[in-house]
Amino acid sequence: MLEPLKSLFRGSRGVPQGGGLVPPSNGGKPQRPRVSAETILSTRTSRGLEEFFIQIRDTSGLTILDLGGATQKNVSFITDLGHRLYSEDFLRILTDTFGLDDTVDQSNPGRIEYFLKQTLDYPEGHFDGVLVWDALEYLNPALLNAVVERLHKIVRPKAYMLAFFHADDKLDAVPLYTFRIEQVNSLEVLQQGMRRPAQLFNNRSLEKLFGRFESVKFFLTRERLREVIIKV
Repeated sequence: MLEPLKSLFRGSRGVPQGGGLVPPSNGGKPQRPRVSAETILSTRTSRGLEEFFIQIRDTSGLTILDLGGATQKNVSFITDLGHRLYSEDFLRILTDTFGLDDTVDQSNPGRIEYFLKQTLDYPEGHFDGVLVWDALEYLNPALLNAVVERLHKIVRPKAYMLAFFHADDKLDAVPLYTFRIEQVNSLEVLQQGMRRPAQLFNNRSLEKLFGRFESVKFFLTRERLREVIIKV
């Protein structure tokens, strides 16, 4: 049971029903938070996560979006800080919509709009922060630009987003991670397997991608993940 999923937690489309079930984005059967099909790699410090929490440390009652799906640790940590958490299983919905490894065209306008409706259908300026994790590097350019544009719309001015990108831009496949918050500056990193990225990025291409945002700040980890803090 997800005891921390109390009145402070708001799922992607409403208050969770009994039994620890989180209402899904697509109106289907409730989805349970992710459980241990993953392999725990490590618990490590995260300067990007620390920077994210530094920006919101003196405020309570914020609204945070987690694109990694509902996990017990993240729900507990965010709500224990006094914030509201919305959760979207972004990569699962990506696979449901476009197939695994982009087997369906991600540039189709109708499918892009459908995907945005399933994952990021929120009012303008709804969120004070977004935990994007590594979701964006699995999106082809047309879908990626649409997602970044929608994120820019649904977060408030001066809000912050945390996103991860693999630093080696010549990989054919990259580890697919789940990130669980241990402390304000540390993460439990779990691997679910490998997945082919739609594209990989360097600092310059990320600055271009987030060109509409106020600032972009980079941190490089020992897993060769580029942690990126984006200020709206």
